[in-house]
Amino acid sequence: MIVLHASFPIDPDRRDEALELVDDLVDQSQAGMIDYRATTDLQNPNVIRFFEQYEDADAFESHTETEHFQEFEAALPDLLDGEPEVIQFDVDSATELEL
Repeated sequence: MIVLHASFPIDPDRRDEALELVDDLVDQSQAGMIDYRATTDLQNPNVIRFFEQYEDADAFESHTETEHFQEFEAALPDLLDGEPEVIQFDVDSATELEL
């Protein structure tokens, strides 16, 4: 399994536009994924964080080739207010914990 955590600092003046694009991206990205979520940071609402789980590299590659992903990727440079950070984790197993 591949897990991605991505953080995008968004220009406050472009936040509404970014959130609209992210909402569309998340809606259209559910197929072929284990999980795909976006949130805003509680301490900095101008940071959008993605949590993505893919079965394998092929599933991730398929996602990056979709029209909705490419639309978001093309718009991203104009929306950013800093450097994005994307971390990929290669996971052999995962266990749900009871709290």
